Amino acid sequence: MDADENSSNIMTPLKWLFIKRLSNKKISKFFLWDGHLARPINWAGKMFTPQNWIIYLLEYPNQLKLFRVKHKYDGFTLVELLVGIVIATLVLTPLLGFMINIMTTDDRQEQAKANTEQEIKAALDYIARDLQQAIYIYDADGINAIRRQLRRYGDKNDFFPVLVFWKREFIPKGLIIDSKSDIRDDTFVYSLVAYYLIKDNDSTWSNAARIGRFQISNGYESTETNDKTIHRDKGFQIFNLQGSGDIKSKMNQWTKKSGEDYGPRIWPLVDYIDQTLINDNTNPAPSCASDQQVIPKFSGSGDAVATGNVRTRGFYVCVDAENVVAEVYLRGNALARIQNNNIDFNGSNKTYFPQKSIRVQGNRFLFTNL
Repeated sequence: MDADENSSNIMTPLKWLFIKRLSNKKISKFFLWDGHLARPINWAGKMFTPQNWIIYLLEYPNQLKLFRVKHKYDGFTLVELLVGIVIATLVLTPLLGFMINIMTTDDRQEQAKANTEQEIKAALDYIARDLQQAIYIYDADGINAIRRQLRRYGDKNDFFPVLVFWKREFIPKGLIIDSKSDIRDDTFVYSLVAYYLIKDNDSTWSNAARIGRFQISNGYESTETNDKTIHRDKGFQIFNLQGSGDIKSKMNQWTKKSGEDYGPRIWPLVDYIDQTLINDNTNPAPSCASDQQVIPKFSGSGDAVATGNVRTRGFYVCVDAENVVAEVYLRGNALARIQNNNIDFNGSNKTYFPQKSIRVQGNRFLFTNL
């Protein structure tokens, strides 16, 4: 470096030139000062000189490599992820479908049980309210005596009149006193009611049995016309209590109106009643107390004995005709709601066959001067 430049306290502007093909080591030892190659110097105060900055910048990449931490990253490739997704889909899809099917089946089964139990209870309550108006209930002897007079006698294997009784029914404002002034009065009529156990091949209903209700009623006259046939159902004829014998024997002699076909039909009350035929192993015939008669009967002969498809204990009664008392038993079939085959009761599936019963006392209010 020139002496003039050493004696000068003020630095002239530096013209920094990077020399190509010069190694970092050489550059770190020399720098150009006004076009001359010189060794680095330090300024007072230990401040970085320009050549120090250049050296630092040139050496920094090498120093950075020394302190650089190498990180190892583990993971899956895109192909591996795709293969894993395909395998998971193939495995999980049938399992998921299986679980959904199990959950759906369980829900259907529980819903079928609940619906059947509710319907059995509602039907039993309806029958009980009807029976509370009964003045006479036919036992097995009575069914054997009058069954030919009832509806569907020709279909004995599919229709059985399990519960048959007479009732005295209240008709509010049914009696016309003065038609011009529309003056009316309450009255009563006698009706014959029959609850049938039905198991036929009607595709409208389930594969289980069902219960139907039949009723025929007497008419009530207008005082102006005095004609009871105005409201009388076709085929109805009142019982006759005249003559000798007890009430039971007189009631058992009842016959329908001669020369008339029945007008009313058998209306369905409830479906999904157990249709399982009586057998000695899993579904034995029911029995009643000694002072009652079971209807229907499952042994012997006569019209009180169930035959064909109605040989089931899905609907039966125990009747004390003398005291106008009936115990009604119903057993539903929830299994018939969820499948078409294998719907018989066998003991191990009894949770699908809810049972309910009720004991009803009639009002025993019977006029003997009819």
